[in-house]
Amino acid sequence: MEILPAIDLRGGQVVRLFQGDYDQMTVYSQNPCAQSRAFAQAGARNLHLVDLDGAKDGTLANFATIRAILEQGGLFVEVGGGIRTEERICRYLELGVGRVILGTIAVQDFDFTARMAQKYGDKIAVGVDARDGWVAINGWKENSREKGLDFCRRLRDAGVKTVIYTDISRDGAEQGANLELYRQLTELEGLQIIASGGISFESELTELDQMGVYGAILGKALYTGKLDLARAIQAVQR
Repeated sequence: MEILPAIDLRGGQVVRLFQGDYDQMTVYSQNPCAQSRAFAQAGARNLHLVDLDGAKDGTLANFATIRAILEQGGLFVEVGGGIRTEERICRYLELGVGRVILGTIAVQDFDFTARMAQKYGDKIAVGVDARDGWVAINGWKENSREKGLDFCRRLRDAGVKTVIYTDISRDGAEQGANLELYRQLTELEGLQIIASGGISFESELTELDQMGVYGAILGKALYTGKLDLARAIQAVQR
């Protein structure tokens, strides 16, 4: 299983939000490049980057920071946050991003998402953020009429290869992941599932690995020291 340490960017700083609430934000570093290097030195091969400013207002406020991180090299980087057009997808791919994450647009314009998946293949992922089983959109502010599991099935059938599934209720709470949910998701053959939200224990990583989850995003638990990245990577290395 792949481990993806997370860097959420706001105003060029490394931050974490509690359950997507911009009013509950903690700044962990003012140097995202140094944070990325620290992850690489701990053995990371991947990096999950989210532009929170982009997610909120669609700007490219953190584009220069993302470019600087990519220029350091050594990591497979996936990026999400405010990516709603093909032009934005292309800008990130030309920058060297390995995988671009579509979020709200996947619900609001499913046909566009299907076209991008067909055109760019495994360079497109969809972030499915769910609350009480329903897909949430617009920065988690509102629920759509899409059920999470059903939406993932539709995405797979449309050609999407990778889904990053976040249980909003667990995000930032450091109380563990919704393991039963990921067990159900792994039954969707032909879809790579990346687990996100609340992962806090090495035992969870081992269990996610054993059930066939493709990847796990580690966020707040790394920054608070609840999880050690090097040990986490070692726990799931085959």
